[in-house]
Amino acid sequence: MIAYLWPIALVVVSNIVYQICAKSVPSGIHPLASLTATYLVGALVSGVLYYALSSDPSLLREYGKLNWASVVLGLVIVGLEAGWLYAYKAGWQVSTGYIVQSAVLAVGLLLVGYLMYHEALTWNKITGVLVCLAGLILINYR
Repeated sequence: MIAYLWPIALVVVSNIVYQICAKSVPSGIHPLASLTATYLVGALVSGVLYYALSSDPSLLREYGKLNWASVVLGLVIVGLEAGWLYAYKAGWQVSTGYIVQSAVLAVGLLLVGYLMYHEALTWNKITGVLVCLAGLILINYR
């Protein structure tokens, strides 16, 4: 059970700290300049953890296993990070911005799951999406 739950706990805690950090980036710095420092730290930590946690570390051997997904993931991560930095600069609140994107993301991933991975589109999922959309209306209602 721990092996099942710890990754989600890591994602949740990391997302909370991430949102705090993204909101705390100084307003005077260009978001993409900030991201260069972020990714340098991320690359360094990833490299150290790779060598610390691998029984037979060889980055070159591992890089030989890469496919298109790793390259596109890198591009998408920059989009995610930059999007959040620009969203906070534009005035989005931590308490609503993440909820809005999560609800829209849930709808998008429901469609992706159905169309690309042939996951079941059940009434429970559809109802959940409708509840999310109703929540968006309530959260943004002034």
